[in-house]
Amino acid sequence: MTAPAPLRVAFVLSLASGGTASHVAALAAGCRDAGLEVSVLGPASTLALLGQSSYGSAAVTTYQVGIADRARPGSAAAAVARMRSAIAAWRPDVVHAHGVRAGALAVLAIAISGRSRPAVAVTVHNAPPHGRAARLVYGLLERICARRADLVLCASADLLARMRRLGAADAAQFDVPAAPVRPPSAAEIAKAKADIGAGDRPVLLTVARLAPQKGLDVLIAAAARWRDRDPQPRTVIAGEGPLAAELRAQASQAGADVLLLGARQDVPALLAIASVVIVPSRWEARALIVQEAMQSGRPIVATRVGGIPELTGDDGALLVRPDDAAALAAAVTTVLDDPALTARLSKAASARSASFPAKEDAIKAAVSIYARLAIGRS
Repeated sequence: MTAPAPLRVAFVLSLASGGTASHVAALAAGCRDAGLEVSVLGPASTLALLGQSSYGSAAVTTYQVGIADRARPGSAAAAVARMRSAIAAWRPDVVHAHGVRAGALAVLAIAISGRSRPAVAVTVHNAPPHGRAARLVYGLLERICARRADLVLCASADLLARMRRLGAADAAQFDVPAAPVRPPSAAEIAKAKADIGAGDRPVLLTVARLAPQKGLDVLIAAAARWRDRDPQPRTVIAGEGPLAAELRAQASQAGADVLLLGARQDVPALLAIASVVIVPSRWEARALIVQEAMQSGRPIVATRVGGIPELTGDDGALLVRPDDAAALAAAVTTVLDDPALTARLSKAASARSASFPAKEDAIKAAVSIYARLAIGRS
């Protein structure tokens, strides 16, 4: 008796970094290890990033598809044509797109791909961007995904409610878990301390892409409010992005002691020396840095947005309004001045993190979803 052919899954994503890229790499590797055949479609830079992370072998087929990060009719048409060709050549049972831009293009490519069409799942990782024009375009892409995908997965409860309002008939929340935080070595901690140069001063740590969504301008405005403390905390931002020069200029003008470290591979060591972890974002789903800080038992001050309250609860962090530098500064200084509060936050964060789903849970759930979708499509 001939064994059934393995399930074939194609992942599609646009320009990606951070949590989305890590999540897709983990799913691709996990599905491959579970016996599925896997391909990944995306821009060359994204394919290179994913190949360097976790799947990195010939067992994962890749197709270069130039999915731009902004709406451009000509590039979108070229991406749809290239995606249609790749899907026709590889013939997946399921296409799983990440992000509404990749999802909408995948839906369009599959709609014109012929009789044998794979099932389509789209994971929505982000809320609409700021700016009227960008929001209008994003809203159109959301509606295409909501109404044409076989399944919409959402990284937080607020995204799930939004996609259901937009018409998603089959939608569910799908958590994006952080990898376990490994204990840093003494040498790694020593190097991180030397790089920061704070001495015995408190270290206030933020790990984020330098982009408007992350609220780093609000963090710097808050840092200016604690510059007269003795000892003055050292505010440290680890990450890279388009706002680097603008943020440095803002910090200099405000007289705030803010160090932009750039991209770092030693986040566990940075967490180990952080007095407070600050997440000033204007929106997040299940922010990986929040999960990592909670695993590390660090006190957290974050904004009450998106999926952050789901992660921290009311006891695992101090939560403040977004875009409120005064409230952010007050919360941070409250933690610095209250050792008992620091201990309570750390203990609660560590305890809550023990119940978070692991990467293996996400992979198992994804494999089950793909099997269901493939059966439904056939």
